[in-house]
Amino acid sequence: MELRNNPSSVYQHPEELLRRLIQFDTTNPPGNEAECISFINGLLIDAGIETSILGKIPERPNLIARLPGQGSASPLLLYGHVDVVTTEKQQWQHPPFEGKVKDGFVWGRGALDMKGGVAMLLAAFLRAKSEHLKLPGDVVLAVVSDEEAGGGYGSKYLVENHADLFDGIRYAIGEFGGFTFYVGKRRFYPIMIAEKQICWMKATLRGRGGHGSLPVRGGAMAKLSRLLQRLDRRRLPVHVTPVARLMLKSIASAMGGLKGLIFAQLANPRLADLVLTILGERGRIFDPLLHNTVSPTILHGSSKLNVIPSEVSVELDGRLLPGYHPDDMMAELKQIVGADIDIEVLGHEPGPAEPDMGLYELLAGILHQADPQGIAVPFLLSGVTDARFYSRLGIQTYGFLPMALPEDFNFTQTIHAADERIPVEAIGFGADAIYALLGRFEG
Repeated sequence: MELRNNPSSVYQHPEELLRRLIQFDTTNPPGNEAECISFINGLLIDAGIETSILGKIPERPNLIARLPGQGSASPLLLYGHVDVVTTEKQQWQHPPFEGKVKDGFVWGRGALDMKGGVAMLLAAFLRAKSEHLKLPGDVVLAVVSDEEAGGGYGSKYLVENHADLFDGIRYAIGEFGGFTFYVGKRRFYPIMIAEKQICWMKATLRGRGGHGSLPVRGGAMAKLSRLLQRLDRRRLPVHVTPVARLMLKSIASAMGGLKGLIFAQLANPRLADLVLTILGERGRIFDPLLHNTVSPTILHGSSKLNVIPSEVSVELDGRLLPGYHPDDMMAELKQIVGADIDIEVLGHEPGPAEPDMGLYELLAGILHQADPQGIAVPFLLSGVTDARFYSRLGIQTYGFLPMALPEDFNFTQTIHAADERIPVEAIGFGADAIYALLGRFEG
């Protein structure tokens, strides 16, 4: 169907919205989100909604739209990004920018992160307009660029240059949360209420260099090898933050019995690493929620094949738990890699230490109504989202893009991977849940 020819019923087809959004190649870098944003803008204008386009440069715009409410509640922010990560060197079953529907799924880059979420938000927003939903407060929709590369052209730009657009907003809905995951035979819906913080670093190692034909033992490269092995073999210390404790206790309680008792020990700092080891791959999602983490990502050595470098470095993608600081990371790292290695912080983007839980019960209730067998739990995200920018304005983001997923579908391993896809029914499930929120939100 041609969506622009059916403005009054666009919201009834969120899967078609998603298919069309996927067909815009917004791989970041370079992004080139303008055409995709223009398409969304046209849908909103056709529905009689006023919009604004704001951006640092024309090729990287952001869209703001507002539905007026009755003034009995504060405004609610819905936001999402349309840029996506690369598909380079990935082998796909279906072309990543075709938006193909096959076997009950919509396939394509961004299906999960996060054009699927944008389709849900947009469908709910358009439905509220079409059905004249009595909104307690204004609803603000922000569709942004550049989330995947730091937000400098997107949410960060808006917060730093157009903060007035978000006056009075306390709560926002964005990525990531509301997707189903299974522990044992129980089905859970994690609602993201907090996320980790970026703490990027570089470790530099020095030693004797020379000509490649004269091998050096114990030089800078050997020291780098030992550093990488230590990081691979050892975890940083366990820290059980309030959000992680809430999540783990909620899951353990729902599991019950001996399995629940064992799982609950993840909230015990003395036993958490042992339980994670026992869980193996099943515990992978919980491991970064209990530790500050470091992942080596970029190596710098010699610029010539026949020169043994006297200095090498590795860039480290560090992630801090809420409430922790770069000094904490440095101290913990030194305990593992040694005090003689030069480590510097390249970048740190702080986030709030404590979440505002004021909207949580309403979101959990909406999920329970949509799936009475599902169990909502608070969720700490191991990555980062644009939530860190809106938090500067005192806005609490909830990751709430509900997706009812089959048990054999691994959400976390499908994002950013080849064959990214989302069940067609999950898109409608999420759009309906967000629409229910719009009518029940009381600020």
